[in-house]
Amino acid sequence: MNKLLLIIILINVAIYPQIKNTEILKPTVKESIISDSPNLVFGFINPSNFFMRHSYSMSYSSFGNNGLALGVYTNNMLYKVADNLTVEVDASLIHSPYSSFGKDHQNMINGIYLSRAQINYQPWENFNVIMQYRSVPDGFYSPYGYGYNRLGIMNRSNSIFPDF
Repeated sequence: MNKLLLIIILINVAIYPQIKNTEILKPTVKESIISDSPNLVFGFINPSNFFMRHSYSMSYSSFGNNGLALGVYTNNMLYKVADNLTVEVDASLIHSPYSSFGKDHQNMINGIYLSRAQINYQPWENFNVIMQYRSVPDGFYSPYGYGYNRLGIMNRSNSIFPDF
């Protein structure tokens, strides 16, 4: 009986080091990408590389017997991915507190717009690559001319070239 007990203990001692500890396993892909660092948001966004600016503007236009009030809140967010790469987004909340054109016209204007999304890449000094998406509701300022306003009336040349 003692010999049998001694053999079982020796087999147990010999087998135990062969069992892998699950805590020592390699991290998964998800664990490699997402860190539990308290300095990171969502595990991968570094708050010290994230910048945000806010602006709010109000305007009132009157023409003929009609009037329109417009408020625009714009949030500009910039994230520095690397020293030579940034991502920038402008999101705007547009609302019309007053319009003599009626509620349907107000509801058509109200909403959240992605005004601009931009990627800035500078691979070398004096060489920049900028990819940009812009979306501006009809009638807003455009560097290429005014085009058609909300009422469909042509204000200025629709050409991208200035008039001389």
